[in-house]
Amino acid sequence: MANDTQGAAKEGLAKMVGEAYSTVALVLQGGGALGAYQAGVYQALAEADLRPRWLAGISIGALNAAIIAGNPIGHRVEKLREFWETICKPPYFPATPAFDSSGWPLALQNGFSSLAAWRALLEGQAGFFVPRMPPPFLPFRRASGPGEVSWYDTGPLRSTLERLVDFDRINDARSMRVSVGAVNVRTGNFAYFDNTHGKLRVEHFMASGALPPGFPAVEIDGEYYWDGGMVSNTPLYKVLSDRPCHDALIFQVDLWRAIGELPRDLAGVAERSKEIQYSSRTRLITEYMRLNQENQRLLHDLMALVPPEKYDDPAFRRAQAQASGALTNLIHLIYRDKPYEGHYKDYEFSLTSMRSHWDSGLADMRHTLAHPHWLERPTPEQPFVTHDVHRS
Repeated sequence: MANDTQGAAKEGLAKMVGEAYSTVALVLQGGGALGAYQAGVYQALAEADLRPRWLAGISIGALNAAIIAGNPIGHRVEKLREFWETICKPPYFPATPAFDSSGWPLALQNGFSSLAAWRALLEGQAGFFVPRMPPPFLPFRRASGPGEVSWYDTGPLRSTLERLVDFDRINDARSMRVSVGAVNVRTGNFAYFDNTHGKLRVEHFMASGALPPGFPAVEIDGEYYWDGGMVSNTPLYKVLSDRPCHDALIFQVDLWRAIGELPRDLAGVAERSKEIQYSSRTRLITEYMRLNQENQRLLHDLMALVPPEKYDDPAFRRAQAQASGALTNLIHLIYRDKPYEGHYKDYEFSLTSMRSHWDSGLADMRHTLAHPHWLERPTPEQPFVTHDVHRS
């Protein structure tokens, strides 16, 4: 009986969302090893049979997007698990088994986490990156081009993506739209690569996560690109500014929080500076787009009062191009730091931390979906609403 009730509730939620919104988007911020949180969020969405039709990602968010969009619906969580289980192991020496350290002293938890981060720096991560040999700081080491100027070689990541991702499926924009961001190294301009405007290849996803100086620039059609997080680590603006506008339910999954504590040592300064830089002013963008959409809705409603004989007036046509009756519901989830984590949390790839991050995302999204009224369609009087699981 319980399973029947849960199944009916899931079906009812998916039906409500399908009827209320023409666009369901999943927006994934960059954050390295913290990206397992996003995988947990997606698992909860899959359990509820909520299927995003648009994935927008930066850096690790772009890699998660590739795994999701590049696999059949019933295999996406399985492939996400395989991806994370692969890249959270050292490439050469045995991995430390996952274990429950919740009852351990905080200093000991921090020590194991710090050790895992140092292993990532020294050894790399299986299926992701390995140190360049000979190291790039040696005087006789000369790179053959921009694609080799880095501390690590990301060739293993290419092999992992090619093994786990069906790029023909990714490029079927009729079933799912995919957008990933990167920055042009030569011009400094930010660029979005989108499967509705061209074919996406493995290079587009690798470029989105090519954070220097650790990872090399990636060549795409004669230009070199770095991690999009250098300019904007959150692809929310891309989704909110899309034209034409549609009624949209957007799940925004951030890995860095803008609000934090004052640092009391240099390690705290390093951590806090990362949080500020990579949170990418998410709340500022959200507030700006909320005001913008409210004004567009007001213009839309005012235009309904214009008599038909004025429809050919140039001013009416200009206003028509700016107006929008679209309604937006933004569900915002932000990863919450664990007490033992330090400034290295984005490159701490231990299996223990990965599974903890994953479980956190799963729990946060399940908590969100336990409040189905949060997913209801906004009203014309309030065309842009937000729900933050950590504030509610």
